[in-house]
Amino acid sequence: MSLLSRKRIWQTPPDVTLCPVSSLEDPGARNIVLQIEDAYFHGFLVRQGERVLGYVDRCPHAGLPLARQLDQYLSPDKRHIVCSWHGAMFQPQDGRCVGGPCNGASLTVWPVKVEDGMVVTA
Repeated sequence: MSLLSRKRIWQTPPDVTLCPVSSLEDPGARNIVLQIEDAYFHGFLVRQGERVLGYVDRCPHAGLPLARQLDQYLSPDKRHIVCSWHGAMFQPQDGRCVGGPCNGASLTVWPVKVEDGMVVTA
């Protein structure tokens, strides 16, 4: 089965442990792919201090994953999430697009939380 023909899902069950917070750069971002039964979820985490946010890895403009290179979701100054295909810029704190072809649209939030130093799905 090719990567393009794999079944995609857009949500995850709660309480799946993803990674230690300490493994995320601050500020930084990391790609996460989860296999859930016969389907795959593609998301990414953004760390800002002790806060970790999750988003579905799908640009609202064209439906593509945001990063062309693994884990390269942030602008060089690490102030925005950037779609590497069309240059859309999103606020890390809420996923709202503040520039580019989908201005005003938002990334889909992937609920995550930090428990005992670990990032976990919520």
